[in-house]
Amino acid sequence: MKRVDRGLDLHVLPGSYAICRLGPGDAPPAWATRGGFFSITRTAGELSVVCDAAAVPATARAEGGFKVLAVRGPLELDLTGVLASLAAPLASAGIALFSISTFDTDHVLVRDGNLDRAIEALREAGHHVRVEEG
Repeated sequence: MKRVDRGLDLHVLPGSYAICRLGPGDAPPAWATRGGFFSITRTAGELSVVCDAAAVPATARAEGGFKVLAVRGPLELDLTGVLASLAAPLASAGIALFSISTFDTDHVLVRDGNLDRAIEALREAGHHVRVEEG
């Protein structure tokens, strides 16, 4: 197994995102797939959606105001310590995260108001973070 042995390259996606909870039997709504980044996960107890905050209807159970930091991938599936290398400095800075993993890479969401502190904490931990315009 390989382990993260150097700083990761991350970029902050443009826009603001929301984390939504729907019922376990609900169909994925059309509004959930608007924009360039979204994630839909079904479990036995819920349908969880992360999507563009502007697309979420006022009636949805959701918390908005998140930024997405994406790790530049693709990452090997047997690479260990990726999330730990991000979570530890954020936890030390008192910043909560919400994580999403895909086949190629990992993403962490932090509250908009914590973004600058998150970037600082990640850079101090040796990661490289850039902010995309848009």
